[in-house]
This record gives sequence, C-alpha cells and structure tokens, in this order.
Amino acid sequence: MNAKRPACAAPAVETPAPAASQSYQYCNLEHTEFASTALAEEVALAIAYNDISQAVMLVTPTDLEDFIVGFSIGSGIIADVSDIYDLKLSGSGSAQYAQVQISSRAFWNLKQQRRQLAGTSGCGLCGVEAVEQALPDLNVLPGAPLPPAEWLDGLRQRISAFQPLGQHSGAVHAAVFMNGQGELLLGREDIGRHNALDKLIGALIRQQISTEGGLAIVTSRCSLELIQKVLRAGIQTLVSLSSPTGLALQWARRHNLNLIHLPQKSAPRVYSPAMENQP
Repeated sequence: MNAKRPACAAPAVETPAPAASQSYQYCNLEHTEFASTALAEEVALAIAYNDISQAVMLVTPTDLEDFIVGFSIGSGIIADVSDIYDLKLSGSGSAQYAQVQISSRAFWNLKQQRRQLAGTSGCGLCGVEAVEQALPDLNVLPGAPLPPAEWLDGLRQRISAFQPLGQHSGAVHAAVFMNGQGELLLGREDIGRHNALDKLIGALIRQQISTEGGLAIVTSRCSLELIQKVLRAGIQTLVSLSSPTGLALQWARRHNLNLIHLPQKSAPRVYSPAMENQP
C-alpha cells in the first residue's frame, strides 16, 4: 500500500534575522576580482545563574531565549522549566549576557556539580571536571514505536524549509522537530550542533508543544552530548543525517532511545532499540 507522505507545516520565519548574517567582501588570489557573500554571525554569550557565572558559549544570535531554556534542561542544570523564575538578556555586538534566576533547589544542585563550563561551537562537554559528570545517570525512556518509513521519505529535502540561515550563508547546523502525526513543525539553527538542539528543545518547552510520538532531527554528527540532551528532554526518537559515534549508540540502546541514521544515498539505518540484542 502506498502511504501518503506526511505534511510539512510552514516554518514560522521564511528569512533569517538580519543579526544572524552579514555581508563580507572577498577577492581571488590575484586580487583581480572582488565580490561579497553572506556569512553566519556568532557571538559570545555569557550565562549566569543567580548572579554566578556558569558558561560562555559561542552561539548564533537568534532565538537566545529558546537556547537558554534548552541549554538549562539539556545540561541538567534544571529539571523543569518551572525552575526558571526569570531570564534577562543584555549586551550588544559580539558580547551578549544572560542573567537567569532559578529555584533554590536547582541552584543547589548546580553548585554541587562543581563545574565551570567554557563552551565553544565545537564542543559540548568543555569544562566538565570529572568522568562522572560526562557520563551521568539518566532515566531510561519508556520506549516508543519507530516512525513509519514514509515519514523519513525525502526528509533531507523537506527540512531545508526550516534552514533559512543555512540556505543563505551556510556554516550552521539545524535541529528540526516532527510531531506524532509526521508533520514538520519547527526548526532552529546555530553554528554549534548542540546549540541548535538546545534551541529546539527550548522552543518546544516555551511553546508547550508535546513531544509524544514525535522525533528530533539533527543535521550534524550524532555524538554523546546530543543523546544526553534528548534523553533529558524526554524525546524518544532521534534522527541524525550523519553517523552516530559508537558511544552515542551504546547510550541510545542503554536508555531505550530510538536512534536512526538517515544516510544521503541509502535506506534509514535503525541502530536502537530494535537492534539492541545484536552485536
């Protein structure tokens, strides 16, 4: 039976925000031809919880409120968005600041972690002081059915509508959410692959979008910190357009997460949990 391809909801923003890209000049090696191109911007975002500095992240300057919420959840700083009492952004240019007021319980847990993060766009575990912090105990997911094959048909092309900055200037990763009816709902972009996922998680939480039966799609390589973020967010299926690492696969199987790799020119590869008993 030929199943109908799921619908694709229109993205909320058709063009990137002006702050996300700027035009820069370049020339050839002989300095005889000159032109200009759009490049993605990045800023240093300093994050403080209850007036205590916690992290400095290099991020694309869009959807920063979504990023703060998703980063706080995905990094295990808070357990629920209700732990955030206030969030204020300030600064300008390449220096941005976020002051986040969190509950006493969450702040106590944060201090107990005894870590200072100094993140970059390329690393998701910078500043972790102990192996136990890099490999925390996380809850095993209850399990969910694998998505129908037709949901993934032509997915690489369909998510391009949710990558306006990437289409305009390149140099950014994307994270996109598909709901339990197979509809693409929203996406977020960032120079950092984990930042893009944080923004997506934050947007889902702030917009009160149910993740039940849905899946997250990431355009980047799938390493351990992305697995940890979706586990903390309670998303039960992760589709990656790039191969997962061995450790990411092990964690996905151990925590009952549906992990699917969508190669560019071959059929989807289901790594977990369907294959958890295979070598």
